[in-house]
Amino acid sequence: MLQVIVFSPLIGFLLAGLFGRSLGAKGSEYVTTGLMMLAAVLSWVVFFSVAYSEVEPQTIQVMPWLNTGNLNVNWAFRVDTLTAVMLVVVNTVSSLVHMYSIGYMHHDPHRPRFFAYLSLFTFAMLMLVTSDNLLQMFFGWEGVGLASYLLIGFWYKKPAANAAAIKAFVVNRIGDFGFALGIFGLFALFGSVELSTIFANVPDYMNGGKDGEIVMNFLGYELDRASAITIVALLLFMGAMGKSAQFLLHTWLPDAMEGPTPVSALIHAATMVTAGVFLVARMSPVFEYSPTAMAFVTLVGATTAIFAASVGLVQNDIKRVIAYSTCSQLGYMFVALGVGAFGAGIFHLFTHAFFKALLFLGAGSVIHAVSDEQDMRRMGGLRSYIPKTYWLMVIGTIALTGFGIPGTYFGTAGFFSKDAIIESAYVGTNMFAGYGFAMLVLAALFTSFYSWRLIFMTFHGRPRGSADVMDHIHESPNVMLIPLYILAAGALFAGVVFYGDFLDYESVGLNEQWYNSFWRTSLFAGEGNTILSEFHAVPFIVKSAPFIMMVLGFVLAWWFYIRSPELPKRLARQHNGLYKFLLNKWYFDEIYDFLFVRPAKWLGRFLWKKGDGWFIDGFGPDGISARVNDITNRVTKLQSGYLYHYAFTMLLGVAALITWSMFGGAS
Repeated sequence: MLQVIVFSPLIGFLLAGLFGRSLGAKGSEYVTTGLMMLAAVLSWVVFFSVAYSEVEPQTIQVMPWLNTGNLNVNWAFRVDTLTAVMLVVVNTVSSLVHMYSIGYMHHDPHRPRFFAYLSLFTFAMLMLVTSDNLLQMFFGWEGVGLASYLLIGFWYKKPAANAAAIKAFVVNRIGDFGFALGIFGLFALFGSVELSTIFANVPDYMNGGKDGEIVMNFLGYELDRASAITIVALLLFMGAMGKSAQFLLHTWLPDAMEGPTPVSALIHAATMVTAGVFLVARMSPVFEYSPTAMAFVTLVGATTAIFAASVGLVQNDIKRVIAYSTCSQLGYMFVALGVGAFGAGIFHLFTHAFFKALLFLGAGSVIHAVSDEQDMRRMGGLRSYIPKTYWLMVIGTIALTGFGIPGTYFGTAGFFSKDAIIESAYVGTNMFAGYGFAMLVLAALFTSFYSWRLIFMTFHGRPRGSADVMDHIHESPNVMLIPLYILAAGALFAGVVFYGDFLDYESVGLNEQWYNSFWRTSLFAGEGNTILSEFHAVPFIVKSAPFIMMVLGFVLAWWFYIRSPELPKRLARQHNGLYKFLLNKWYFDEIYDFLFVRPAKWLGRFLWKKGDGWFIDGFGPDGISARVNDITNRVTKLQSGYLYHYAFTMLLGVAALITWSMFGGAS
């Protein structure tokens, strides 16, 4: 069954990619979408059969791969609960995105190529989450990078799309370099890249050996066992920072909006950006033995959450607002992982997939309705024109903002998962747990404000679009709305249905042994899960903090954009510096352009013009050929064709010969 799940998207990619002209656009759509739906259904079967049983983690061998020296790697699938959760997330969202794209991309002439890329993207992510070893994981890791490059730059005739695709590819190479070094480090420490071998040996490795024993040399520093594990964990997290767009390596994510909207939904909800979260959760046995690495994960996650949320407050592109929301929510997930609440982090990844895909595809429905307009300042008043899309977007918004009643089991998906992370940060013990709690609570306020700002600017108030656009507004077809209905159900009910499975076995009467086995598959050390029994006992004011922030954000957004719509402009003028700082995304693009892009371009231009052109070519092949041409041109001038010129030359030669003979003979 797992082979069918993993290879169905690959078959769809090959059929649409190689035989797209023969199948036609419709055939490519139906083949790829049908195979993805098959994979999605089977993923739910695997989820309930694996997660709700006491089956030990299994390894399914596919074929031998590498056998060289001490490195023996088989192509194999790891089947455990974490794998099952990721299969559900990836394939459910991908199948719905495929179906939605049939309507959204209806007028695009290159649909076979688009659907082939979507299936390739899904296959690469499946290879990543089912990997039994780090080398196979790296294959999937690079595969999603390639697919994202192809999809972000799908409309390759747009310079902005090409630039965004290159930016995403290059920024991710920085993180991928760290991930590769982390793999090398684990192989050096444990002599294997197989996950089961590494996980089984981490405890003995950390408890064995002599105190202060040097086990690794990194950048000239001699490292003992604890330091080596910390360095390896930080290198792995460097890879996660790139893929999951964390602070400092986040700049590619907003620009990725240049791709078609279904691509944005797939990237943000189920594939590329969730890869980093999955990596840290999967490698948690390594991270748990490094308090320093765990604290750093918390620091970066909390900083990302507040940074992205602050930038989202003033963005005007509807897709960019949701993109920065993704960046912020990923920060929440990493805070959970950093404080040891791995179940809460993966639970938020699970619920986030539903409401974030809903918001992106809902935004696509809006864009589809208003003739591809994305600036919210040119929308307004759309509620009566596209009521179905409006209410679906509202559902996604209340799920994102975490609508629910504290202390009860009444709430949307985000209420259960996001609040669990905030409470886990409150009881966390690492040095940045308190910082994480404060930043996440503040980010909850910002999230509520910019989410309702999007709703009010887009659907309420007076219409601000042109008369031509307003005359052609229409609701999306059912092929686009049906995926939204399904995602809306997940955004509303996934939290309450699966809360006990991820976080609270006692409250729903689940078997404690099952709960322990749920995360044992990825958390062999097991110590991090103790925090899950502590966050339920936090003070009620802590439980209420996200709710208070949610309500306050809603009230502020209503006051700014419904009650007094001129107030935002007045505040922007009064605080112009702060407004531009946020509007320009803390000037990270400008700073990176000054520090890295311009010097790199200058160096490249210098090496091209001076190094390659003037020196190498000038004194090398071009110089030699120029001298040969020069001499040849001079020699050819002697070939005039006149007899007296040749006679004169012969006389000069005879005279020179006689002179040489005379003086040579005299000597």
